Formats: sequence, C-alpha cells, structure tokens
Amino acid sequence: MNEDYRGLYAAIFLSAFVVLGVNYFFPKPVKQTPVAEEVVITSETAATEENKSESAAEEAKPVDVATVVAQDARLPIKNDVLKGSIRLKGARFDNLSLSKYKETLDADSPDVSLLTPAKTESAFFAEYGWLSADKSLILPNSETVWQVEGNAELTPSTPVTLTWNNGQGIKFINQVSVDENYLFTLEQTVENNSGKAITLLPYGRFYKDLGSSDKSRSVVHEGFTGVMNDKLKEVRYGSIKDKPQEFETTGGWISLNDKYWFGSFVFSDNAQAKINLRKVKDNVYQLDYKGQPMQVLSGVKSSVSTKLYAGAKEIKLLDKYADSIKKFDLNIDFGWYYFLTKPFFYILDFLYGLIGNMGWAILLFAAILRLSMFPLAHKSYDNMSKMKKIQPKIMALQAMYKDDKMALQRATMDLYRREKVNPAAGCLPMFLQIPIFFSLFKVLNIAIEIRHAPFIGWVKDLSAPDPLTISTWAHIYVPSVIDIGVWPLIYGLTMFIQNRLNPQPANKDQARMFMLMPIIFTIMFAHFAVGLVIYWILNNILSLIQQKIIMHKNGVK
Repeated sequence: MNEDYRGLYAAIFLSAFVVLGVNYFFPKPVKQTPVAEEVVITSETAATEENKSESAAEEAKPVDVATVVAQDARLPIKNDVLKGSIRLKGARFDNLSLSKYKETLDADSPDVSLLTPAKTESAFFAEYGWLSADKSLILPNSETVWQVEGNAELTPSTPVTLTWNNGQGIKFINQVSVDENYLFTLEQTVENNSGKAITLLPYGRFYKDLGSSDKSRSVVHEGFTGVMNDKLKEVRYGSIKDKPQEFETTGGWISLNDKYWFGSFVFSDNAQAKINLRKVKDNVYQLDYKGQPMQVLSGVKSSVSTKLYAGAKEIKLLDKYADSIKKFDLNIDFGWYYFLTKPFFYILDFLYGLIGNMGWAILLFAAILRLSMFPLAHKSYDNMSKMKKIQPKIMALQAMYKDDKMALQRATMDLYRREKVNPAAGCLPMFLQIPIFFSLFKVLNIAIEIRHAPFIGWVKDLSAPDPLTISTWAHIYVPSVIDIGVWPLIYGLTMFIQNRLNPQPANKDQARMFMLMPIIFTIMFAHFAVGLVIYWILNNILSLIQQKIIMHKNGVK
C-alpha cells in the first residue's frame, strides 16, 4: 500500500473508533429520577391518562417487589422458563421472572426479573382493558378485582379464565393461556345482557420505568420496535420526546425492547389498531394500542384475541415464532449486516454444539473464516511483501525527486509497473474485514446465548469486557479509559507486530500515526466484548503466520 492508501486505512479504522468508542469513553451523565406513579387509562382513547401531581411523584420512593406482590391476590404463572403471577386487581401482568437467566454471575444470583409492579424500582408491566364513548358504562380498570374460574394456576396445560361483572348486565371474560416459552394468548370476551347494544374498543398498554439506567449509550437498539403494515419501525428511548408518536397498523406487532429482553403485543392478521408511543416523564415510557370499535348486541358475546410476549431474545426461538408471527425475529437488532450477522450466529451456535465451549467455538470460527479468505489474503500479502522489498528503491526515488512531486509520482508508478506491484491490492482484505468485524461485534452484543458464556481462566462472560484489568491485577487505581485487560493487551501486541511487518510509510506524520494505532485500538478493544478480542487475536496471529511465510518465500527480511 502506498501512502495515500495508508491514509485511507487509518481514516477508516479511526472512524470506526469514533463511532464505536465515543459512547464508552465519554458516557452521558446518568439522571437520577424518582419512581413514577401509575398511569391509568380511563378515557375514550388510550392516548389520555390521569396522572397524580408531580409533587407526589417526587416524594414517591421505590417499594420492594416482594412487598408489593404480597399486597394483592394473585394468579400464579409457571412453566419451565417462567415464574411469577398476574395481579387480579386490574388483571395486570406485573410479576414475571425468567428461570433460565441470572442477574449476575454470582452463584446465589436471583433470576432475571422482567415484569415488575408499579411503585417498584424500574417498574415494567402490561395490562388490557376496554374503552367506550358511553360514559354511563362501568368498565374494568386497574382497580377492578377479577375472579378466577376453574384452574388456580396458569401453566401450558391449564389455561385460566378471569371474569368480572359490572352490575349493568355486562360480563367481561379474559381467558389467558401460556405456551412452554414466553408467549401468552389473551382472549377478551364481552357478554352483553344489558338489554341494549354497546360499543367498546379493546386496548392494551406497556408501562416501563427505566429507573436510573441510560439506554442511549447502548450499541444495541433499545426502545420501541414494531412491524406495522409489514414495515419495520424502530425508535430509541432517547428519541421519544414529550409529544406522543402515533401509528396505525393492520396486523403485525409492537414491542418495548431492552438488550436481551422485551415485551410485545402481537395482533391478529386482520386486526386494526391505533398505536401511541409516549414519554410519560423522564425515563418513563408508555406504549399503548386501541383496537377497532366493536358493537355487541344485547344477548350476544363478542371476543377479540391478542398475544403477549414477555421474555428473552432467544434467536432460534424467535425464528420459530416468526413462522406464524411475521418478522418477529426483527425484535433482535441484527444491524446493517443482517445477511452476515444472523448466519454468523448460527455458525457459532453449531460450533458450540460440537465443542461445548463458546470461546473455543469463536476461535474455531476465526480459523474457518481465515481459511475461507486464504486465497485473497495470500495474494494481498504477496503484493505487500513485494512492496516491502522495493521500499529502499522508493526511498531512493523520494530522495532523488524531493523537489518535484510530479516526477516522483511518475517514477514511482514506473517502478510499480516494472516490479509488477499493485499498491492498492493490500487494501481489499481490509475492506472485507470491516463488515465481518461489525457483524461479529453485533453477534457478541445481541446474542443472549453468549451472555454469561465462559471461556477459560478468568473469562466468565464472553459478552463482557475482559475483567482482569490493570487495576485488578496490579491493585492500583487506573482511570477507566486506560484500565485495560490482559486479552486487549495481547491484541495490541499482535497488531504492533503486524504493523512492523507491513511496508512502512515514508511520510513521518503517517509513520507516527501507524505507531500510535496499536495503542489506540488496544484502548478501544479494552471496552469491547472479550469474545470479540479473542477472535481478533487469533485472526491477527494467523495473518502474521501467513504473511511471514510469504515474506520468506519472496526473500524479504
């Protein structure tokens, strides 16, 4: 590569450093927000709320989940991956934990808690109800206590029926079922014996308090995701302003997403819905929908069915659901390189099934990928070796024509033609590595299957940065920006050696930049998932071996 291409090389990777690293090194200040009050939908449309006073919200303090759960009668939920309960007051889904996943790596760590009641820290719950323009109708709300008919526990084999009579001859029935994973089905039925026709609109809502967390820093999309009228729409939490965002859809689904978990309303294919996405207050959001008006004649029953997903972003599971729920796998943020990211995951998952350790699966994947690129890399390194071999001749030309840049350029191009060297040939493998890097970066950040996956030694979570940093093994204070782990240091060493094998730029400023690049990238990689760092180390080592063999063959010292 000549000096112009080296400049391009530096610009591309430094741009990647800015894009990926700035949020890690310059985090936004975290706002401490009070626990928000409940938002009760009681009006004609799901877009209107009745809020308590702001001063009352400021005085509110988080209440322990167990304390809140014990305050009301509940319907237990249980299958192999879920446990929790539905609050019978309001028929609210507000107590759900995921049995397969732990909060931390500690042996006594509690299960991940996904849905939590109002008034608790980081409340997240879902509920369904009915709306009507007829103000004389008494409708169920968040204070309505539903009665359980039949089964007293919700399991995959025992659906549950909840009922409530409004005293006006109208009976509301909610039949709830759950599959063996995270998908609930709710059939809302209205039995009208009031002696007159009534018109109702079904609604549902998610209420989510982010607490003190700052989702805007995440490299993975967190916020609203929906497939409406067969089109994907994403809105990050930080982009949701004071004015509600409104959408309409026929069929599809709408979700509130975190990095590894999400809640989603799934509509029937022909169901029409008006959707509102709103910011209730700082770090508190609501996603609600309102269905089409439904007229129920006296003496008639009418029903509407909706699904509720509340669980983990398991890629293979969501692909399975996508057979019946169109594009449901897009709840996972696969990024720009979807066509690479998803296959990469399935390759890693297959290798993990063979080896039983995700770290070794990543290394085997790196070796396979390197082997597939061998012919192209071989040609590139062969060209770079020739470039390094004629480096003294290029420097002699620079000394000869130091005052005539046009003559230097012509003489240099003549030298390239005589030696049959293409200065741009070394750049192609680099350009191919860029989508590979971003795709693997995405996989290690989005795949819950890699969360808490151990490797060897001190690496207990391949999706997190290397925990054995300078401050931990040296027992000294080190600023977080340069508190670098062992694996990133090894990566920096391999990059330094690799740069020394390449032809060195004649321009002194570019030479200094290339000397600094291993340091810059070591600092940047220190904050990436250690699984990605391990992959890149092996990739560099294999590149060094291949490059060294080619240099030896070409007689380059």
